[in-house]
Amino acid sequence: MKVIYSLFFTLFFINTLQAQLPDLIPIPVDMKAGLAGDQFSLHSETMVLLSDSALTPSASYLNDYLQQHYKLTLRKLDYAANERSANVISLVRTAGVGTQPDEYKLTVTKQNITIQASTDAGIFYGVQTLLQLLPLPTQADRFQIPAVDIYDYPRFGYRGMHLDVSRHFFDVAFVKRYIDYLAMHKMNFFHWHLTDDHGWRIEIKKHPLLTEIGAWRDGSIIGLYPGTGNDGIPHGGFYTQEEIKEVVKYAQDRYITVIPEIEMPGHSMAVLAAYPELSTTPKLPKKVAQTWGIFNKFNNVLLPSEQTFAFLEDVLTEVMALFPSPYIHIGGDECAKIWWKQSAFTQQLIKEKGLKDENGVQSYFIHRIEEFVNSKGKTIIGWDEILDGGLAPNAIVMSWRGEKGGIVAAKQKHKVIMAPENFMYFNHKQFLKEDSLTAQRYVPLDVVYQYEPISPGLMAQDQTYIWGAQGNLWTEYITNPAKVEYQLFPRLDALSEILWSPKNKRNYPDFKRRLKTQFKRYDLLDINYPKRYL
Repeated sequence: MKVIYSLFFTLFFINTLQAQLPDLIPIPVDMKAGLAGDQFSLHSETMVLLSDSALTPSASYLNDYLQQHYKLTLRKLDYAANERSANVISLVRTAGVGTQPDEYKLTVTKQNITIQASTDAGIFYGVQTLLQLLPLPTQADRFQIPAVDIYDYPRFGYRGMHLDVSRHFFDVAFVKRYIDYLAMHKMNFFHWHLTDDHGWRIEIKKHPLLTEIGAWRDGSIIGLYPGTGNDGIPHGGFYTQEEIKEVVKYAQDRYITVIPEIEMPGHSMAVLAAYPELSTTPKLPKKVAQTWGIFNKFNNVLLPSEQTFAFLEDVLTEVMALFPSPYIHIGGDECAKIWWKQSAFTQQLIKEKGLKDENGVQSYFIHRIEEFVNSKGKTIIGWDEILDGGLAPNAIVMSWRGEKGGIVAAKQKHKVIMAPENFMYFNHKQFLKEDSLTAQRYVPLDVVYQYEPISPGLMAQDQTYIWGAQGNLWTEYITNPAKVEYQLFPRLDALSEILWSPKNKRNYPDFKRRLKTQFKRYDLLDINYPKRYL
């Protein structure tokens, strides 16, 4: 009995010596608190040391954050030239951390902070974790960071978030802010939905009418689809090629790949308003769409002609020159094939090419585009409708109509990004009664958090084709940045933990507890999250 009491008091004594674990989102793979009372003191004399200049983006990001929120500027020094042994933040790229992609090790002691990683991205993720360890700003000139040891790496290689700027346009300043939100949560892909029926948002120099005509609409429906009328308020905008380059560079400095989406062969009303000759009904009047949905009444489908393919190759050539991403999203969803069924040209094409039906036309169209994109060294991504009529050989499938399309594609040995609407569409309401108009499905925080991208319907050998998952934010009913933030948070936190943290670390009650600390950070950053969670 004395031995038991002795062991109990020993364990109790050790526990009291250890500091409390910090509240981090996403939760790391492994985290051990240091001794209680051991803290690193961050102040104006602290230095940041880099093992090489390639880590400058991470150091600059850290410095910018500290300048903005803590009024601190850290002096950057070359790692090899350092003669100081204390009060240093070291960013060290090294091969000796472990074997996982983009892993990092973060160590905080009383004397120093060290972030080690084998990749530049790993260093950046370590910096993001370090920022979560900071106390909230005060009037003090020193800030205490608790001692801790963290080893961490992402579970999935694709951790994506989407933003639709066609239904409602958002300027460059907000797009950058959105990218910062993704960076905070260790996301590594930004899916930029640049074209749709309701507006073409990217400058194409060879086809200027796309932005002169296609970027502007005369009004938008009032209320939920089909609406109670039209507001008659003109809406539009587009990004110049220089602005596109600016955003891409901004994302690169945060280790985020920007994937542009150029919709085809449906959702092309903005294209046809500018170039009606690419339609199956060129003589019918065309306007940029003012209502949402799939159009069987108004033709928004491209004619599968050589003229259309030449036009799309022109567009994609300019797009691919602007985006270094290996991936180009070509849409492929919700194509109203009735317009091909009623097209004499398309029916003749079906006969000439030996296609089975209009689904075969969809497959033919996507195959043609894939061949061109592949010839430029890039890979297409498409919504799961690109399975219709047969999947293009190298295509990546983004599964949004549930998981079925993703499962089918994975069984065919294609990479898959899971984005099922009932879990991953953040334009839907997160409360049963919302304060403003939203899409009408109910996708609350707990539903998002419980999502598992690897479906139990997949055999072990097919599970490896699940590249990751993505949250989507469509903006039919989202007209301003504050509403974007309201819809995004804190569901982005849940998504980040799904995609980054080990499955066995996920715990919803603990996640909600950690959110309380996260909300304080959001207050610091002036983020418009729903206050109902407080």
